Amino acid sequence: MIRRFLNDERGSNAAEIVIIAPVLALLIALLVAGGRTAMADNATQGAAMSAARAASLARTPAEAANVAEDAAVRSMNQSGIACADLTVNLDLGGLSAPLGTTGIVSAAVHCTVNLSDITLPGVPGSRVMTSNASSPVDAYRERN
Repeated sequence: MIRRFLNDERGSNAAEIVIIAPVLALLIALLVAGGRTAMADNATQGAAMSAARAASLARTPAEAANVAEDAAVRSMNQSGIACADLTVNLDLGGLSAPLGTTGIVSAAVHCTVNLSDITLPGVPGSRVMTSNASSPVDAYRERN
């Protein structure tokens, strides 16, 4: 009787599932958080490249700031990443390079990505993604 009771495995599958299910759910949530962070990082890098390129094609610093901001916002919208806060910082020193020399325009894009819907211990409510990019200014472009 005791031997039959010890060899009875009924209910062992349910116990295994109760133990494994939370671990699997935690692993899936970590994968989702990591995937969302990686996608936001890629989108931010693309936005920085778009902003730098658009700024390098502008004729004036004021125009460069406007087109760079628009390019970054458009790039983030096309990637499907919603930023709680999107800022574009530009270094437009290359626009004032003398004729015949190549200047460099740089853009830094900061995007605050909301992660509060992923409820995991240790995962912050948001994360700031930062990317930098540079683009050369045509040495013989028309100057204003």
